[in-house]
Amino acid sequence: MPVTARFRRMIQETAGGLPRRFWWLWFSTLVNRLGAFVVTFLALYLTSSRGYSAGYAGLVAALFGLGAALSSIVAGVLTDRIGRRPTLLAAQLGTALSTAVLGFMDGQVAIAAVAFLVGFCNNASRPAVSAIIADIVPAADRVRAYSLNFWAINLGFGLSSALAGLIATHGYLTLFLLDAVTTALCAVVIFIRIPETKPDAPAVKADEPAVGIGTVFRDSRFMAVVGLTLLLALVMQQGSTTLAVDMGLKGITSTEYGLVIGLNGLLIVLLQIPLTRWVERRSRSAMLTAAALFIGWGFGLAALAGSSAWFYAFTVAVWTIGEILYTPTLMGLIAELSPTHARGRYQGVYSLSWSLASFLGPAAGGVLLERAGGGVLWVACGVCGTVAAAGYLLLGNPTGGRAGEDVAVAVATTPIAEVETGKAPAGA
Repeated sequence: MPVTARFRRMIQETAGGLPRRFWWLWFSTLVNRLGAFVVTFLALYLTSSRGYSAGYAGLVAALFGLGAALSSIVAGVLTDRIGRRPTLLAAQLGTALSTAVLGFMDGQVAIAAVAFLVGFCNNASRPAVSAIIADIVPAADRVRAYSLNFWAINLGFGLSSALAGLIATHGYLTLFLLDAVTTALCAVVIFIRIPETKPDAPAVKADEPAVGIGTVFRDSRFMAVVGLTLLLALVMQQGSTTLAVDMGLKGITSTEYGLVIGLNGLLIVLLQIPLTRWVERRSRSAMLTAAALFIGWGFGLAALAGSSAWFYAFTVAVWTIGEILYTPTLMGLIAELSPTHARGRYQGVYSLSWSLASFLGPAAGGVLLERAGGGVLWVACGVCGTVAAAGYLLLGNPTGGRAGEDVAVAVATTPIAEVETGKAPAGA
């Protein structure tokens, strides 16, 4: 088969057959990430442009993460109660407004308070977006859909990072305002093109408890997956924090670090789509187990890097492969473990694991690097990856099938009382 024909077939298998509404959501995600300037350059803005200390910049970053963690739960509940569309619109309009306001703020308390608000609003869109994809995409295609959405996030983020440096030469306020404008544009796209997708809640018998956020935390199988996600998210946070510090201590320049860490986004953009169909045909348990090992020991190999930027680049390539395998597979699993009428709450709790990691990961990694050294830190990452891999092996296939397999039959044969109280389908 000619190369052109094979390429067309790969694109058709990867992107074909998905609902039109998904592609409008995908476009919105891409535009949003193309304008995501502020999060990337916030610390640099506070230290280089405003003259604040690195410690204060770290505090602001922590408050941003705290806002994101709190919004995971709040937005998850709102996604189920008032709907996906109004929650997403409120999150995006709130992010646009607070981001613009942050660019004009002066004074440590005011900046910290608004940064917390930006973190809260920015992360509030995640449960709604994930729930919309689960609502409109059939279960058999969800891994593919989440993979494409993940690809759009990384493509947009990579391009925005490159553009932000150029735009910042004209003043950081321009970054804040452009970020706000692109986020508002996403809200317009959602308002015009994405109708409400929230399914009708099933009738609940008088003697049955209503589904609440506590129901999610009592779902032991789901919370085990969330716990394993948190463990790996703590490891992955080191890529944007302690990895740069460790490389600097080894005499590697900031330019070299930029090239090394940039390999992460480049590989995702190049490999995510070709690997999507391959991942779909494999056992979900095998994919998650392999991904955990790639991520953990990709970072673990940094203990052997010494002062070689090339070796650090190799370690980034290893854990990036793990990230490519892990993210869409996990998102498909989370969607299938979430009862239809409680997807927002389940997605919110899942998102909480990443928000907590962004809040706790840099601090924990920094303390370990300072007190025990880089070797111990990176080996600890490898151990965390091994523990997570063992956890996924013990869980097996929570939905009983392959990465993209439809579990509608399993849900249909589960007693309605179990579905309504948030339990996973039989066999989970």
